[in-house]
Amino acid sequence: MSSPDIASILENSRELDRLRKEQEDVLVEINKLHKKLQATPEVVEKPGDSSLARLKAMYIQAKDLSEREVTISNLLLSQLDTSLPSGLPRQQRRKMDGNDQKRKRMKSDSDIFRLSPSMWSYIEACVSFKDEQVAARVTSDAEKDEWFVVKVINFDEKTKEFEVLDEEPGDDEEGSGQKKYKLPASCIIPFPKRNDPLSTQEFPAGRNVLAVYPGTTALYKATVISTPRKRKSDEYLLEFDDDEEDGALPQRTVPFHKVVPLPEGHRQ
Repeated sequence: MSSPDIASILENSRELDRLRKEQEDVLVEINKLHKKLQATPEVVEKPGDSSLARLKAMYIQAKDLSEREVTISNLLLSQLDTSLPSGLPRQQRRKMDGNDQKRKRMKSDSDIFRLSPSMWSYIEACVSFKDEQVAARVTSDAEKDEWFVVKVINFDEKTKEFEVLDEEPGDDEEGSGQKKYKLPASCIIPFPKRNDPLSTQEFPAGRNVLAVYPGTTALYKATVISTPRKRKSDEYLLEFDDDEEDGALPQRTVPFHKVVPLPEGHRQ
């Protein structure tokens, strides 16, 4: 192998390392914005907010970096293949090529996983919410906000509105059938994934949250007394506001996937 060949391979290797480092930096920023949108989804409704535009730009940048990484990886594979000793048995070379391709596929799969959101990319998540249960503010008057568990029927990408179904309306609702609502994104909070507790944000003791009251489909403000991690279970121990019994607030257990951040300015 000539010196120019070695120099070219080393240069491409350095470029590959640079691309991976840049990808990691972009992914850190993407994850920061994901957490912000999950904690305060209503921010996208504010005039002049550019959160979604920035998220889209970062995803485009991450995609471009990933594609460039694949290009450089293919070039390096080609250079190394050409530089292999000519006396190497053909069968052994095929085996090496197969292993390289396997590693390449594993890397590509890893990139796809890393580039997909762990609590979900905002726009893609909105579409993927179809048939999922979410927390929704279906009524809001001058005195209080009312949040219920609803099922997402559809998300209109043009109007940015969710069509949701309240499958269990209260006894005081007009009629006894299921009710549909069209709500903006600011009135929707996704629940944590039931089957993915490790990637779920855990609220510390003392934090105010919004949680499904046991035995109902309504969400109320509550205070975290103990976390699932501390309890070594999948449930929070909570005290709900205005839940007084015999002069004290009882402590109730609620599954982690029925607890969400308390919206800013919540009224109860």
